[in-house]
Amino acid sequence: MTTTTVMAKGLVQRVGMAGSTIDYRKGDDGKKKVYEADILDHKIGIQKIFELLTTGEEAVLKSLEELGAVGHRIVHGGDKFSSSVLITEEVKNAIRDCIVFAPLHNPPNLKGVGAVEEILPKVKQVAVFDTAFHQTMPAEAYIYALPYMFYEKHRIRRYGFHGTSHRYVAARAAQLLGKPLNELKLITVHLGNGGSVCAINKGKSVDTSMGHTPLEGLVMGTRCGDMDPALILHIMKEYELTISEMDNLLNKHSGVLGISQISSDLRDLEEDWPKKSERANLALDVYSHRIKKYIGSYIAVLNGVDAIVWTAGVGENSPIVRSIVHREMDWLGVKLDLEKNEVTWRGAEGDITTPDSKVKVLVIPTNEELVIAQDTMDCIKK
Repeated sequence: MTTTTVMAKGLVQRVGMAGSTIDYRKGDDGKKKVYEADILDHKIGIQKIFELLTTGEEAVLKSLEELGAVGHRIVHGGDKFSSSVLITEEVKNAIRDCIVFAPLHNPPNLKGVGAVEEILPKVKQVAVFDTAFHQTMPAEAYIYALPYMFYEKHRIRRYGFHGTSHRYVAARAAQLLGKPLNELKLITVHLGNGGSVCAINKGKSVDTSMGHTPLEGLVMGTRCGDMDPALILHIMKEYELTISEMDNLLNKHSGVLGISQISSDLRDLEEDWPKKSERANLALDVYSHRIKKYIGSYIAVLNGVDAIVWTAGVGENSPIVRSIVHREMDWLGVKLDLEKNEVTWRGAEGDITTPDSKVKVLVIPTNEELVIAQDTMDCIKK
């Protein structure tokens, strides 16, 4: 991999469903083309991707023999993996063991691995785990105050997610600040439809807001985040909900959607925000307040902070949320430049604080695909 230039990018949607499509773009900024196809399973989806990469006007490879390796984002590696690894039968079994922690994500991740194995049996594959970056957390950050046997027997603990994103933007922040990563205290804020905050000391994760599952922590698009656990029992009893129904309520009908009853998408709330919709205002305020609480608590954990980094769909593109969160934080040495904040979005990166701000606030577009590619290259070289 001589450069980090994107040759092609795309997305397969509605696998195993009617109306499945492939979005494909040659280069990083080429025109997106949408192809309709019958994609019954992951193997067919990957076959279609390989066809687009190697045939027709949009091809970027002469043949599949040019592929040196395939990297996969694997959501959950439990406490077995602290870095990316070459995929072996042992690794696949370990990923299967973690299905209990990520039942919606690890099975399709494994299907992708299996599909590539069938189509390109001689090509090496690498697993890049979403949880690996957080394996540096100390015990006081990842142990829950439950009977210890739950950790010993069932590995119930905080794992954290969005690890590849937090890792990438921390390294990029060090470059922008002109300082070695191992000399910095950073708080990274990854906000998409899901979201998490990470405290990073000397390049290592020491705490993060998501927990055993991605439900804990911030208020998200449809997830509730932190709440009194006794409420779960109360609501289940009051409405006679099953475990499955309660899980659905917490993960798919809560968060900003639950509060606003307008949308799970922050863009829709922000459109409504100037109209002084009480519910949109409330959802944005609750959402932003939770982020502010985590930033404050992580400043205490780190004993100070050099920079706060915003990334992912909302973090990169919502000047409104950034301004609400950083309102009245000048006592911490954070002075937001409102004009810079307003114009820094849509792929832009940079410092959005005033020159005299003691703590820098950076906006950095994440690049998890680049991390996966680099880790894949490193693993096959070893």
